[in-house]
Amino acid sequence: MQEDLWTSIKNEVTLQISREPILSGYLKNRVLRHASMSRAISDLMSVKLGSAEINANALRLLFDDVLEADPDIIAAVTRDLLATRQRDPAVLNYSTAMLYFKGFHALQSYRIAHSLWQQGRKQLALYLQSQISEKFCVDIHPAATIGSGILIDHATGIVIGETCILDDDISIMQGVTLGGTGKDVGDRHPKIRAGVLIGAGANIIGNVIIGEGAKVGAGSVVLNDVDAHTTVAGVPAVVVGRPDADQPALDMNHGLNVKN
Repeated sequence: MQEDLWTSIKNEVTLQISREPILSGYLKNRVLRHASMSRAISDLMSVKLGSAEINANALRLLFDDVLEADPDIIAAVTRDLLATRQRDPAVLNYSTAMLYFKGFHALQSYRIAHSLWQQGRKQLALYLQSQISEKFCVDIHPAATIGSGILIDHATGIVIGETCILDDDISIMQGVTLGGTGKDVGDRHPKIRAGVLIGAGANIIGNVIIGEGAKVGAGSVVLNDVDAHTTVAGVPAVVVGRPDADQPALDMNHGLNVKN
């Protein structure tokens, strides 16, 4: 799957160069000169996150090492890219999401920071968290555990706390907070199960579980567990119905199906 996807991305970019020659240098540097998706992701994230303190070249070497040592990251990158293409109607092709969508960029940068955190390189992981927040307006703690097949749409203003756990195949819109109460310590952040769709501006607070296939309406404040395959909405959120699909994250239908 990964090799086929990389071939598709290179073919897309080659066609784009023929149609928009002014992008030729950019597309060659970010895609065509790389032998693999792993190297391209490393290069792209290092260029995005480089600074006067740690430049892009130094980050590229670091990211290359991390991705080579942990092939599961690129497997997750592949599933995230497929999810973004399949669920976001604004994505015209795979290369568009890879090159230009900051939700995708923030998520893949987090994956590198998370690997460093697991290696015990916590200060470096926190430095990357700070850079990710500054560059992409997305704040994901590197200790959080996030599965694959994740769509972070638009991304601006998303916060994912230290003890969050996100399973596979989840879709999150902009302005979402998965946070703590501000007074608890230890395991204090939400657990989001597979197939969940979280609407724009929703706040899920505390060590609560959002059950598999649930839907959280836009602007909701969730303070308690949500049962699987249930739709909640409001401030505070209450049950208003059930999603039409078993995995609302995949069909991206934000309708609430309010019970009469």
